[in-house]
Amino acid sequence: MLRTLVLGRSLWKSSDFSVSVKQMWGTPRSHPLRPERRCSQGPCVQRNQTDTGHPLWKGPVCVPGGTRQSPINIRCRDSVYDPRLKPLMVSYAAESCLYVWNTGYFFQVEFDDSTEGSGISGGPLENHYRLKQLHLHWGAVDTWGSEHTVDDRAYPAELHLVHWDAARYRSYKEAVLGESGLAVIGVFLQLGAHHEPLQKLVEVLPEVKHKGAQVAMGPFQPSCLLPACRDYWTYPGSLTTPPLTESVTWIILKEPVQVARNQLASFRTLLFSAPGEEEKAMVNNYRPLQALMNRKVRSSFRPMEEGMRF
Repeated sequence: MLRTLVLGRSLWKSSDFSVSVKQMWGTPRSHPLRPERRCSQGPCVQRNQTDTGHPLWKGPVCVPGGTRQSPINIRCRDSVYDPRLKPLMVSYAAESCLYVWNTGYFFQVEFDDSTEGSGISGGPLENHYRLKQLHLHWGAVDTWGSEHTVDDRAYPAELHLVHWDAARYRSYKEAVLGESGLAVIGVFLQLGAHHEPLQKLVEVLPEVKHKGAQVAMGPFQPSCLLPACRDYWTYPGSLTTPPLTESVTWIILKEPVQVARNQLASFRTLLFSAPGEEEKAMVNNYRPLQALMNRKVRSSFRPMEEGMRF
């Protein structure tokens, strides 16, 4: 694997995130309490409409009048089985992997999206969507960290694979702002067996410890991070980081993947801060739950046939 370390290079605009974090969510205790997660249905809807951000974000990041914000709490019994949903077709090219970098909010793996060679189709999608990047969200402890929840239960972490519709838009930036321009696969991570393919990413994390650090990678096959079962929920939503645009078709896989405790702990060795700044541990990098509003969550499987495994 080719590794070229580049420190101090930030590809994100400074207006997106602030390194001044007065207080991260959660209180440091011997038995930490899980930061409050807003529910996406019921009486808390009014409260959700103002709690849209994260302590790291600065400036106005709320989408005025937004009605399809993410993440949400998925209620299995309320999801609607849709037999018209097609199987999700995944075809990724390992050679399209470019590099890993610390965005100042999570670590992100970038892919070459200049051709149709790596992406997804089928499922709820009309076109082929090219893979742009993948990243993860996680908590301060193993009890929480996922952005989406299922029946009010959280997983320790959540993987997002971000794709864009090259049939309708000329670039990823255009797709971010366009209707149904993005498709994001969400995968829950749960504690269990060692995940050997994930270890390849874990091993490079020390080289991207600080915000802006970047390391080149050789071939990496992202499909190895997906579960064997491709049953999914889908709903119309938004990005969960600025600019929070409502351009995302979410595809949340029902089956989680197992990762070892030490692999998950390696995520928390990263920092929100750049070299020379006060060190801030990279934890709890998820957005609060948002109101479901009038949206329907559809499933590719019959909800009552199988229960979720935690």
